[in-house]
Amino acid sequence: MDYVFKPSDDLTVNSNIARFMANHGIKDHRELIKYAASNVEWYWDAVCTDLGIEWFRRYSSDRILDTSNGMEWARWFVDGRCNIAYNCLDRYVKAGDGDKTALIWEDEHGSRRRVTYSELYSMSCRIANALASMVSKGDVVCIYMPMVPEAIASMLACSRIGAVHSVVFSGFSAKALADRLDDSRARVLITADGYYRRGRVVRLKDCADEALSMSMNGTVEKVIVHEYSGIDFNEGRRDVMMSGVMKQESSHSDCVEMDAEDRLFILYTSGTTGKPKGTVHVHGGFMVFAAQQAAYLIDMREDDVLLWPADIGWITGQTWGVYGSLIMHGTSVIYDGAIDYPSADRILRMVDEYGVTILGMAPTALRLIMRSLPDEVIDGYRLDTLRILACTGEVIHEDEWFWYFRLGRGCSPVVNLSGGTEAGGAILSVLPVMPLKPCTVGLPVPGFDADVVDDACNPVRGSKGYLIVRRPWPAMTRGIWNDPARYIEAYWSRFKGVWFHGDYASIDGDGLWYLHGRVDDVIKVAGHRFSSAELEAVLAMHDAVAESAVIGVPDELKGERIIAYVVLKPSRRAMHNILRDELKRHIEATLGKIARPDSILFVDDLPKTRSGKVMRRLVRAKATGMPLGDTSSIENPGALTMLDSPY
Repeated sequence: MDYVFKPSDDLTVNSNIARFMANHGIKDHRELIKYAASNVEWYWDAVCTDLGIEWFRRYSSDRILDTSNGMEWARWFVDGRCNIAYNCLDRYVKAGDGDKTALIWEDEHGSRRRVTYSELYSMSCRIANALASMVSKGDVVCIYMPMVPEAIASMLACSRIGAVHSVVFSGFSAKALADRLDDSRARVLITADGYYRRGRVVRLKDCADEALSMSMNGTVEKVIVHEYSGIDFNEGRRDVMMSGVMKQESSHSDCVEMDAEDRLFILYTSGTTGKPKGTVHVHGGFMVFAAQQAAYLIDMREDDVLLWPADIGWITGQTWGVYGSLIMHGTSVIYDGAIDYPSADRILRMVDEYGVTILGMAPTALRLIMRSLPDEVIDGYRLDTLRILACTGEVIHEDEWFWYFRLGRGCSPVVNLSGGTEAGGAILSVLPVMPLKPCTVGLPVPGFDADVVDDACNPVRGSKGYLIVRRPWPAMTRGIWNDPARYIEAYWSRFKGVWFHGDYASIDGDGLWYLHGRVDDVIKVAGHRFSSAELEAVLAMHDAVAESAVIGVPDELKGERIIAYVVLKPSRRAMHNILRDELKRHIEATLGKIARPDSILFVDDLPKTRSGKVMRRLVRAKATGMPLGDTSSIENPGALTMLDSPY
């Protein structure tokens, strides 16, 4: 397909990445990517300088990257002393820029707050001073809170004093929280009385208390409770009220000097099977990486307003919504609620009301809004402040891409990104200075030595292969918490000395990259291999389909049979009997007879994570009668019941 977007003069001249290239005499983005991949130490050092990252003691210029213990255990910015919270808040407050808005907060009911950099600094200092009497440097503090400014202040408070924060999504069950408390051996839990979701009360403190009673280790000594929603709760002997912390503690706290490799946070990712993995990130590497991701990928500048409704329990929320935005001295809109409540135009209203310039959405969220809003409703919004459209979370289909592109009136690039919790952010990304084709994930992010290879680790072009990274990068996870063997097995065992994240990718004739889903989501039918994402993309081409999940189930004759669970657009659901055979013929005509599904089952919803990914693992378990395993990541548990009764 031809290019459908060319960057404006503003992006090609004034964007952060254009300025970086001009400062270093690099003529275009492809030259930058090539040079940065072969000179990773030069590149990440240049990023530090270009973005004005401040160090208490600068790292050794001859030890920017240390791989003496192997690629798997690389260290960055050796001997550097820093603190990420200082680069988010202190330096701006000291420079007299504390009155700028750091956060715009809104909840489902329409309550709202503006929090300046000075106010966020004071909040984080008060919490830090309270925590300093409860934990020591290196201890783990678990944050189990709704999306409120106090949750972000708690993250920064941990960073200030050298505690390791472990954010757990507030939609997780008591059992999921207990598992993470036990694995991390957290000493303090920060939570809230409760919150509202789709107008219903969620009694979060009750869930926290249940988790503590289930915990096997019993390491939590104190619980700080934010009285957020006015929901009654039982105050325990170890509970400390955050209102008291805000009144009693000092509004100043010096940042502790941290080694660049000191741990910053643990973030658990459930992966495709079983026990969640606690990925570990560090102060120096993540600080530089988050700044780079915000500055050069989504082109965040000081006057930008970012709305990316991703929970801080996911890497997207931490990398861009919190740390990246603050390091770049931008403004981030924090929304505590369901994106389609009370109506599906909620996000569009917020874009216009707050003058949002950078909007980030998951493909699932795009599908939700697409199927719910007629064009005339969308046309009623200005949306004229948008200049960057970001997207991540799963493979985006062509109709979703074009819908999103039109949302920006065809003037804003769709910055499609792909990476993960273990990566700290994006490995592949569209850059705002490049022309675009639909659905591309652009190119390797500068500073990544990435490739697409075959089973022998030889580069492939024009066909699907494995996405790998040959050299470390600053935000690469420093292992899995308490499980180094699992870390090596998960990421370094497929190809010796090479990082493999588990994704299929391809590179077209123009050098643009595309994702094709997870390697573990491959269906093998009579010797033919199909990815779930490929089959779902074909289904998405049909105008009756809102979304789908395609899985393989065991078959004695063919190896596996293809089963598709399909959500139809509301206006087409009454036609499901006709559409079943029509969709089978549609796939057959597009991919061939061998790809024709054995069964198409219609459901009203599919199980998803909060970040918008359809949980095919659970769909497959339901279809085959296998144990569900870890369900803590599911956002909409009612969808599991729907899988039992398709129509």
